[in-house]
Amino acid sequence: MTDHQPDDASPPPPQVIVVGRANIDITVRIPRRPQPGRTTFASAPATTTAGGKSLNQARAATGAGARTTLVANAGTDEWGTFLRRALTDAGVDVSYFRLIPSVPTGVAIVEVTPDAENHIVLALSPATELTADQVREALRRLHAPTVLTQLDLPPDAVDAVLQHHRAETLIGNLVPHPTLGSAVLAALDLFVCNEHEAAAILGRHHADPTVAAQELRGLGPRAAVVTAGARGAAYSTAEYTKQVPAPQVHATDTTGAGDHFLGTLTARLTQNTPLGQAIVDAVTVATAVVGGD
Repeated sequence: MTDHQPDDASPPPPQVIVVGRANIDITVRIPRRPQPGRTTFASAPATTTAGGKSLNQARAATGAGARTTLVANAGTDEWGTFLRRALTDAGVDVSYFRLIPSVPTGVAIVEVTPDAENHIVLALSPATELTADQVREALRRLHAPTVLTQLDLPPDAVDAVLQHHRAETLIGNLVPHPTLGSAVLAALDLFVCNEHEAAAILGRHHADPTVAAQELRGLGPRAAVVTAGARGAAYSTAEYTKQVPAPQVHATDTTGAGDHFLGTLTARLTQNTPLGQAIVDAVTVATAVVGGD
């Protein structure tokens, strides 16, 4: 492996550890989604950018002022090198961002339609999926007050996070891997998802995101947050359930908005901002991203 381990000259310990995936995003803007057997011409040339839920969240947390380490893998191909450089340029610690020899980096194809909605197909690179040993080793060497993890990682990797993290606050994101199910939510201090992911977990869609947040909290986490696009976000704790509205903007692309929301939220919580205000700040940042600011 081509990663390096921390030494005596390492920077201060992280405030946030993000555990998950990184990949290349190839984005095309299209006037409409193609019909079967037909070709749709893109509205602009394709763009290639660094992406992946956890990479985006790590960069957003760093941008919000939190020292952040990303625990993830990519291949030793040109794209993996590109991802490492993008993380380094953003100020994210890459001590545990491993480049695995002789395997490709994962790729997401992102179609963006004129209504700013995105349609994403992720081609995972199985050899770059985090293993339990990799997670255990990283969390043994790292200590941070907050750990943020993807719950759709391979179940042994998620289990390793749950068993070996030493954080004061454990945050989970996305629909849990099917073999883990919603029971994994009970191990979390905070669970964050969008309203579509909430529907997948709860088995029904709630028009009111506060209801979804309340039901998700009923599955065991100390608090739950449900993002609802232009309607902002809702959250539920043992004390209260509230909705935070989003400022009105003309949306140009919703890709990555949820990740900017969660990265900002995580940073603010690490900085001891109360949950309600942290969500207000996160909604503001995500709205700016959607509007192209």
